[in-house]
Amino acid sequence: MKLPFSIFLFLGLLSFRSFGQEDEQFGDSLNLFCFEDYCHIDSSVKNQYPFISFEKNNFQFYAERSPNWENLYANLDKLNKGEFAKLNFYHLGGSHIQADIYSHDFRTFLQTNWTNAPGERGIVFPLAVAKTNNPINYTISSPNYWTSYRSVVHRPENIDYGVMGVAMTCHDSVISFYFKHNRTAVKPDFCHLRVYHNKGELPYELNFGPDEILIEHIVQNEQFGYTDIYFADPLSEMDLQFSRRTSELLDLEIYGFQFMNDEPGISYTSIGINGAGLYTYLANKNFEEQLALYPPDFFAFSVGTNDGNVPYDQFDPLVYKNNLEKMMQKVLRANPKCAILLTVPNDSYYHRKYLNRNIAREREVITELAEQYQMPVWDFYGIMGELGSSKTWYRQGLMQSDMVHFTSIGYHLKGALLIDAFEKYLEQMELFKKLN
Repeated sequence: MKLPFSIFLFLGLLSFRSFGQEDEQFGDSLNLFCFEDYCHIDSSVKNQYPFISFEKNNFQFYAERSPNWENLYANLDKLNKGEFAKLNFYHLGGSHIQADIYSHDFRTFLQTNWTNAPGERGIVFPLAVAKTNNPINYTISSPNYWTSYRSVVHRPENIDYGVMGVAMTCHDSVISFYFKHNRTAVKPDFCHLRVYHNKGELPYELNFGPDEILIEHIVQNEQFGYTDIYFADPLSEMDLQFSRRTSELLDLEIYGFQFMNDEPGISYTSIGINGAGLYTYLANKNFEEQLALYPPDFFAFSVGTNDGNVPYDQFDPLVYKNNLEKMMQKVLRANPKCAILLTVPNDSYYHRKYLNRNIAREREVITELAEQYQMPVWDFYGIMGELGSSKTWYRQGLMQSDMVHFTSIGYHLKGALLIDAFEKYLEQMELFKKLN
């Protein structure tokens, strides 16, 4: 019988580490730090899954210092001390992130780890309305008929994708949306809603119901294509209506909804499109522009499964490296102090039967960029067991039969590993701060 997710994530108390002589020897250099195997995960998991390299489950630095990650820790430390701090986390990937299972586990940890720091939900998109799989932790519904676009497969001239890489259009005279949190332990309220839509003059006006919702003011930004709505009181649900101002059939374009508040904590936006690669997001015209509107303090890249899902002789590691570096530069232009986490994709099989040797080549160039930019790597490929390990995970009920995607318990295990690695980073930086 496999352990339920609650055991992975919540069983046991957070262990307080006593640092020995070896830690004192190496703790003053990030790239030589000695990690323990576990921080939060119960050690019995190792007996259940002995094929997992738990000793590799950390954020590995390749430089002695990392100003951006030291800055992130300083801001997180404010939350730890009960001081006011707001941080914006983004996590970009493909179908693994669109499902928002392990990334939501991380979000849940981040929004419950510090007292009285609920954070924000971040940017979401009505994926179910767009007729694709929607995360189970929120619901956005609309009774209207929409034409949907995904940047992986649609490139119409009139659609300029933003951060989320998806869009919808509708020209009904009255358009409605309803949002609520769903099947989640974290449900941060919002008093500020940002709707990403058409640039220029919006042919619709916004209304909210019921009548007791008090709106302080509404500000439209025609240049960047969004409207900010400020509410007098915090809300947990959204009932939004657009009314067309003219009889002319003009489209309303929707690129996402962002839920914000005045509370301390972490906003966590997961960006994922089924089938997306780095090339997908690079081609999204308004990606960098929208990212700069709410700059990231942390940005995780979990992109590479689709980039490398080709025959060995058709994969060019330098193209992948250049694409990843261009995306990193977009992030750093939005915030030069952003802490970037580079994650190595999971092991997978090509067409279910061929070992995918491209992931190891991606890891090589990811490591090179990590060293160049003084950022860490979360080597999930190595943690899994490297080449061919996805078959083992499949046999253990942790991956689906395509040996690319995980089962629910597999994703939750991945989330628990990510949280554990993040907690190791927090302990690492605490010691690093003392020694430096």
